[in-house]
Amino acid sequence: VQLVESGGGLVQAGGSLRLSCVASGRITDITAMGWYRQAPGRQRELVAGISSSRSTFYADSVKTRFTISTNSAKDTVYLQMNSLKPEDTAVYYCHAEVIVTTIEAKTKFEYWGQGTQVTVSS
Repeated sequence: VQLVESGGGLVQAGGSLRLSCVASGRITDITAMGWYRQAPGRQRELVAGISSSRSTFYADSVKTRFTISTNSAKDTVYLQMNSLKPEDTAVYYCHAEVIVTTIEAKTKFEYWGQGTQVTVSS
């Protein structure tokens, strides 16, 4: 699975951005996709996730401002970010999870995009 992000940039506080992530390869094996972010000097954190059944998860810090969604083909995941704050400034990474189940075990594989910079000015 390969992931390519787009849509980052510079925006003023209170503005909006929409990130996109296109998945290619064995996308039918993907069980969940999501967005993580990493600010300088901080650990990478999960921002939002969506499962193959389209159930969603949001970090408390973005819950009322960000929306994650997928297209009908489930090969693209979006992150609509509204009411952006300077503390949202980070590199945002697309993430995909594949779980392979055999008689013996379940094995999880994780894939990452290259990251896209989001900068929110005050």
